[in-house]
Amino acid sequence: MKEILRTLGTWKFWKELIIMTAGMTIAAAAVYYFLMPSNLVIGSITGLSMVLSGILTAAGIPVKVSVMVTLINAILLVLAWVLIGQEFGAKTVYTALILGPLIEFWEKILPVELVMEAGQTSVMGDIWFDLICFVLVLSISQTILFHINASTGGLDILAKIVNKYLHFDIGTSVTVAGAVICCTAFAINPFRLVVIGLIGTWINGLALDYFTAGLNRRKRVCIISSRYEEIRKYIIEELQRGCSLYNVTGGYNGHQNTEIQALLTQDEFANLMDYLHKNDIHGFITAGNVSEIYGDWNQKKKKKHKKIEG
Repeated sequence: MKEILRTLGTWKFWKELIIMTAGMTIAAAAVYYFLMPSNLVIGSITGLSMVLSGILTAAGIPVKVSVMVTLINAILLVLAWVLIGQEFGAKTVYTALILGPLIEFWEKILPVELVMEAGQTSVMGDIWFDLICFVLVLSISQTILFHINASTGGLDILAKIVNKYLHFDIGTSVTVAGAVICCTAFAINPFRLVVIGLIGTWINGLALDYFTAGLNRRKRVCIISSRYEEIRKYIIEELQRGCSLYNVTGGYNGHQNTEIQALLTQDEFANLMDYLHKNDIHGFITAGNVSEIYGDWNQKKKKKHKKIEG
């Protein structure tokens, strides 16, 4: 109980709660305004819920899509807790259970009929535009949630399981799990709509990988300079990042030099370049993008470093 109260009292908890709520509100809007009116079944739990809701309704057992979403997610949450981890499971419990109510929320405050023009069967008026809008908005929401070790629930839980145990990229995992679900749409949709749904699932995986790479992108900076000690101290003491030193030999003149390598955020890289410019430090500098980092990077280290003497 003390540990729970301690967690509730941290800014990290409330910040992530706000992020999860905002992300799911956006995801619910994408589902309600772009997916449901066009009757598209993208590879998602919402799509599966639409299929099951349609089948049950045709059988005389009317069940709303939002209710079906909540029921399926409740089952998948148990898998998330057991197979992925308690933190992911706890966060996904929250995000998954609020998706259904948030769909109802959008239905109450701004019914889809009010944003559709007369004669249109969907918000954008074209099934391909609806597909693109849904995929892009949902992918952004998924990327933000995956970044804080959460998810939108449903398909994301299955994708995370595939990602963890089969080591696929998260976008590929979403595509594989989604394609299986998407095929269930043959029960309620014509072949054309199912194919469109499969294309949307594939685009969702590509967009998710793209946004994830962008969110995780860092700069690998390599600097060869005679004033490397000043640069090293600035990186460690001011930017509070680690760096590595290498002895290198110039291929043209055979001179011995020291190269510094560091992984920095875009803002930190800009600060470093500004420092070099203001202090008139010259050298040979290269920088490239890195989208995946494993190790201590994610343990944000805003802590005091001991000053290292040269």
